[in-house]
Amino acid sequence: MTQQGLVLINTGNGKGKTTAALGTAVRAWGNGQKVLILQFIKGSWKYGELEAVRALGSLNGNIEIRSMGDGFVFHGRKEDPEAFARKKQLAQEAWAAAVREVMSDAWDLIVLDEVNYAIHFGMLTAEEVAGLIRSRPARLNLILTGRYAPEALIDLADTVTEMKPVKHAFEKGIRARKGIEF
Repeated sequence: MTQQGLVLINTGNGKGKTTAALGTAVRAWGNGQKVLILQFIKGSWKYGELEAVRALGSLNGNIEIRSMGDGFVFHGRKEDPEAFARKKQLAQEAWAAAVREVMSDAWDLIVLDEVNYAIHFGMLTAEEVAGLIRSRPARLNLILTGRYAPEALIDLADTVTEMKPVKHAFEKGIRARKGIEF
């Protein structure tokens, strides 16, 4: 008997949403499951997790990460309309890949990293993401990350974790550290 897949959401203003999803992805991989991580916004930086997941994937091919964006969409900062249009196009291409991969029934876990940002910034709609959650193969586990998780998705999720900042080194003027933030 196949178990019902779960929907998890990692959201909130604190650090660790993607990191927690990647930890779960590695756990699933370690248990012999096939895992796909699609990153909606990240893409232009060299992140340590990319190399780690690629190395794991080279062992047996059961884990894959695809960075499909071209970098961050900054909060509270006006984006150049042309640059934003490019980011939106990339997010929609990532969404098309997500739909294709979810419906392929080839994976046990798919992480839609930063999909909540893509919704928040108007690159996707909560309704289309909710529709995919409802129509996914029953056994498929999904993890959605990013700030601003819409209530419609929270209502559909089985587990929702809100990361809350208490203190961050950045507040003391300490810049992001390789191996810690990226």
